[in-house]
Amino acid sequence: MNDLTVEFDTLTAEQYIELWETAWEKGPTLHQTTLAMDHTLFRVSIWDKDRIVAMARMNGDMGLNYYIKDVVVRPEYQGQGIGRMLINELFRFINDNGVKGTEIYVELSAVPEKAAFYEKFGFEANEAQRLKLYHRVN
Repeated sequence: MNDLTVEFDTLTAEQYIELWETAWEKGPTLHQTTLAMDHTLFRVSIWDKDRIVAMARMNGDMGLNYYIKDVVVRPEYQGQGIGRMLINELFRFINDNGVKGTEIYVELSAVPEKAAFYEKFGFEANEAQRLKLYHRVN
């Protein structure tokens, strides 16, 4: 773990897709992902020498709301505190860029088996239901 380095706003679409596919199904298209990287508020990635091992993204409006997206740690690197490093860097970004003296809403979606990890940072479920649909663009 001593060889890990943290980078900000350098995560590429290709690296994103590579990590996505270690945790989930087939990744999104390169074009979609390039657009997403270009329009993400903040990206953090963690590297073991020249191998990307973790990532997280932050979307938001810089005033009222921040949304944590795509927190991924390669399965073989999980349980080593890397997820905590990612979340800490996201909160550092909010603290450095948020409106001083205000409260800012930070939200995320987590699968049930990952909820306990986020609760350690103070996240809690609320009464809102997450609704989603995949809209086909013609």
